[in-house]
Amino acid sequence: MFVGIDVGTSVVKAAAFGEDGRALAVESRPARTLRGGGARVEQDTEEVVAAAAEVLGALTARRRPAAAGVTGQGDGVWLVDGRARPVRPAISWMDGRAASIVTEWTASGVAAEVFSRTGNALFPGCPAPLLAWLDRHEPAALDSAATAAYCKDVVFQRFTGVRATDASDASVPFLDPRARDYDPGALAACGLSHRAGLLAPVAAPLPRGVPLDGVPLPTGTPVTSGPFDVPACALGAGVTEPGDGLLIIGTTLACLAVVDEPDLDGAPTGFHFATGRPDRWLRGMPAMVGTAALEWVLARVGASHRELDALLAASPPGARGVRVLPFFSPSGERAPFVEPAARAEITGVSLETTTADLVRATCEGIAYAARHCLEAAGLRGALSVAGGGTRSARWLELFADVLGRPLRVAAEEAGARGAVLAGGHGLDAAAWTRPASVRDPDPGRAAFHEAEYRDYLARVQTARERWRAGL
Repeated sequence: MFVGIDVGTSVVKAAAFGEDGRALAVESRPARTLRGGGARVEQDTEEVVAAAAEVLGALTARRRPAAAGVTGQGDGVWLVDGRARPVRPAISWMDGRAASIVTEWTASGVAAEVFSRTGNALFPGCPAPLLAWLDRHEPAALDSAATAAYCKDVVFQRFTGVRATDASDASVPFLDPRARDYDPGALAACGLSHRAGLLAPVAAPLPRGVPLDGVPLPTGTPVTSGPFDVPACALGAGVTEPGDGLLIIGTTLACLAVVDEPDLDGAPTGFHFATGRPDRWLRGMPAMVGTAALEWVLARVGASHRELDALLAASPPGARGVRVLPFFSPSGERAPFVEPAARAEITGVSLETTTADLVRATCEGIAYAARHCLEAAGLRGALSVAGGGTRSARWLELFADVLGRPLRVAAEEAGARGAVLAGGHGLDAAAWTRPASVRDPDPGRAAFHEAEYRDYLARVQTARERWRAGL
């Protein structure tokens, strides 16, 4: 048995797999996000670590694992001491308190300088602006910390005692993608050279350790950390060849394509995540809001996810003229463009608009955002899809129609699969990454959505002009 631990933003899971990749069992626990004023989104580090230990213990109580891998949410800042104990609540990747710093850095050229060095854009919830914010407003917290860590690395250190990160998490925003180590110039551009010691060493290919006493794993079990959840899903879905892509319909809308060379000369948007291969990167365009936008709308109309397929069936393509720009995140948008001031818009509503129309328009807007991101990432080959959004047959059908291509639905728990496969245990990757199903687009609906997508792009451009003008 092999175990993958996936520490998500809203759910912490552990999945067990047989040697052939067959899913054996899954344990999950909810994770809380703590929202405060000033677009602040935090998490209780101890709660998250405890949840990871709990789901791991529930699985390993049944059977001894041969190895374990840890993955989890990326970005944010998890400030911990030398024993990986929190010195303050973890700041989530969804946090928006540093939006003004990103705006400042964009205007001054800092964002462009960082992108030219690392191939990674800056957004409010990534470590650079958050560390700068803490340096200005909570310097004592940084002074008392040993590591400005990523989520999975905190869990890994608490389980093994090893302080390290992997190249995928370290990529955003300080990693030189070719040297695969932190770029001093990127740190200097952000005014953070004096905080460089807070960055954990980058282990190649992955941080490795064995469990400490009290961790619910047998003594000596090999444990690896990384990649973080988006690259882990790509690996677990078999997305490894240049041009192939992945869409994760989760809390965020994670979109990426495999490239064999980082592009550091283009517009400073999107990300380059290093992989376990020195000749492969994931060109990431992860939009800030995916299922979170749908959840907000469903809550406002008094519906649940269980009703989603019925609601989508009750409204025709185009949602009777209702249109949604799905930028619901309080920290704006980060891909395929960076706009801290981006906000959602719902238009075309009348007294005849139904609940189903509002829900369908939201789902369509999210699907158009996914296509925008995937095109910017350079998708030209096969596309795999994963995440909680795939559980809705109607929404999956809508994505296929909007994207105009077959969708290879990844086998369950793709992130946990990738965490195990990354550990290099000699497993049959083809068997582990075989798709669960394939969803083909409908030609007629795809033609309709092609025209609607062009209209979406025009509306986004108009909205960006308003946001920049402060309107």
